[in-house]
Amino acid sequence: MNSRKWVRLFFTTLALGGAAGLVTSFFVKTASYTKWLNPFDFYDLLGVLVFFIGLGFVFSLVSQTGFFAYLFINRFGLGIFRSFWPTVQVLLIAFVIFDLVYFPYSASDGEGSLLVSMLIAAGILIYGWIIAKIKARETNQRAFIPALFLMVVMTTVEWVPGLRTSGTEYAWLMIVPLLVCNTYQLLILHRINKPDPGQAAKPAQRKKGSSAVSKNKGTKKHNYWM
Repeated sequence: MNSRKWVRLFFTTLALGGAAGLVTSFFVKTASYTKWLNPFDFYDLLGVLVFFIGLGFVFSLVSQTGFFAYLFINRFGLGIFRSFWPTVQVLLIAFVIFDLVYFPYSASDGEGSLLVSMLIAAGILIYGWIIAKIKARETNQRAFIPALFLMVVMTTVEWVPGLRTSGTEYAWLMIVPLLVCNTYQLLILHRINKPDPGQAAKPAQRKKGSSAVSKNKGTKKHNYWM
C-alpha cells in the first residue's frame, strides 16, 4: 500500500458516496426536484443536485472514518482477545441486530412498527452476510466474521445520526451511501494491497525477504482480516 493508492481509494469512495446520495434522493426526496421542474428553474434545481451530492460526500467521509477505525479495532481486538476475537465479534453483531429491532421500537412508545424494525435489521444482516461471503471467497474464510462485523456493526454505528432524525427520508439518504462505501472499501482492500506488477525483489534482498516470509508464516494464523 502506498500514498497513491490511498488517495485513489479516498476519491473513488468519495465519488461513490456522492453518486449513491444523489440516486437515493431521486426516490426519497422526489418533491425536492418536482418543485423546481414546473416551472423549470435551472439554478435552483442545480442547487438541489449539489446539495444531495454534497450530502453523499459527507456520508462517504463518515464511512471512510469508520472503515479505518475498524482496521485499528480489528488489530487491537486481536491483540487483546487473540483467538476469542471472532467470538467477541459475533456476540457484538448479535447485540447490534437486537438493538436495531428493540430501540427504534421502544423509542416510538409502541407507535412504530415492530415488523419494519425487524425487516430493517434483517435486511442489513442479510446484505452484510452476502458481502462477507464474497470477501471470504476472494481472500480466506477467516475474513468472513470481520467483514460481517464491518458491514453490520460499523455501518449501524455510523448510521446512528440518521436513525435519530424525524422521518425516514434522511435515514435512507444516509444508509445507502454508507452501505455502498463500506462495501466498496471492504471488497477493494485486498486488491489494492497486492504489489504492483514488475516489483520483483532485488537479489540482495531475497535472503532478507525469505526470513520475513518465515516470520509472517508464524503470525498468519492470527490474521482474520485478509
